[in-house]
Amino acid sequence: MGFIPIAAPNNYYMNKPTNPTILFNKPYVDERVVESIRQVILAGKLSGDGVVCHEVEEQLKQLFNIKHVLLTTSCTHALEMAMMMLDLKPGDEVIVPSFTFVSTANAVLHAGGIPVFCEINPHTFTMDVNDVERKITSKTKALFPVHYAGVSAEMDEILELARKHRLVVVEDAAQGVNAKYKGKYLGGIGDIGAYSFHDTKNYVSGEGGALVTNNEHYARRGEILREKGTNRSNFLRGEVDKYTWVDCGSSYVLSDILAAVLKSQLEEIKEIQTRRREIHNLYVSGLNDLGQKEKLRLPIIPGYCESNYHIFCILLRDEAERNRALAKLKERGVRTTFHYVPLHSSPYALKELGTKNIQLPVTDEVAGTLLRLPIYPHLTDEEVRFVIEQVHEVLKD
Repeated sequence: MGFIPIAAPNNYYMNKPTNPTILFNKPYVDERVVESIRQVILAGKLSGDGVVCHEVEEQLKQLFNIKHVLLTTSCTHALEMAMMMLDLKPGDEVIVPSFTFVSTANAVLHAGGIPVFCEINPHTFTMDVNDVERKITSKTKALFPVHYAGVSAEMDEILELARKHRLVVVEDAAQGVNAKYKGKYLGGIGDIGAYSFHDTKNYVSGEGGALVTNNEHYARRGEILREKGTNRSNFLRGEVDKYTWVDCGSSYVLSDILAAVLKSQLEEIKEIQTRRREIHNLYVSGLNDLGQKEKLRLPIIPGYCESNYHIFCILLRDEAERNRALAKLKERGVRTTFHYVPLHSSPYALKELGTKNIQLPVTDEVAGTLLRLPIYPHLTDEEVRFVIEQVHEVLKD
């Protein structure tokens, strides 16, 4: 695939060895990226929502069978736009898993709502539908499923709850680009979805994201919110004779330069997906014996899911063993990391949202025992086998 090696500084990733042998992550970069950026520079338009942005939006529509795609400066901004569309009032609630990145909850807060934290499924680490149902009240306005590691939340059950209680479903598919639930691409199943193309994701623009939807109303509102609250998109289509301020919005359009990086990635989407799946399968076969001995738990991908293999994680027996494994693998030249500190136990939530008495035991256990291993297309089979060997060495006692 003609990879261009990207060196990361020693302080870039968590759990960093002095002389790293295997990095935790490397963004996928090849020769196409340089040429794509060069073409944008030669064209003389570097700002947002230009020709290349539109080309990439069309790529994404075709790839994932979604009617409307709006590239944004980040997935965080796409999530914020989605919450703005709900026109939340003071006291309105949105149910979100506590096991997620802070952007999910921040988007609710920025829109004036209250995030209500729910438990996760112990197998997929996505929102626990039974706990969600218990937490729906007359104040609930939306459900915010997060597709963890490229594995889908239980969307049929979530959509059924939403229909029953007249709620909007917003998919945080930051980690779910090019993954499926029962044959449908994540992001386009609920009312609104959000993608991430951050440097750490499967397909990157450096910084960037997208708001996606099959709903015409949300798409048109998204265009306005993304363009500072103006109807500029209507003007450019000739639908109005001038454009002006019509709503509260911000500047969320992606630069054509960053879109060019993503464009080159999407042209190799099958190759990237294939290599990540190969690495995932190598890990599973190489660590299966430790799973059978109950020294670790391997990831579970339900039959109704087609993963994009964004994350490969294992669960260890307790937090002390997880932390010991982190340290020992670091000494052996393998960069690994844990993942989220549950939001309900974060300093901000404890102080500002009063979450001290929230009990989410599965979330706490998963957060305390989860260990993420390197997975990215640059990894060779030899390097994957080295990681597997080091995990065996660290856990053999």
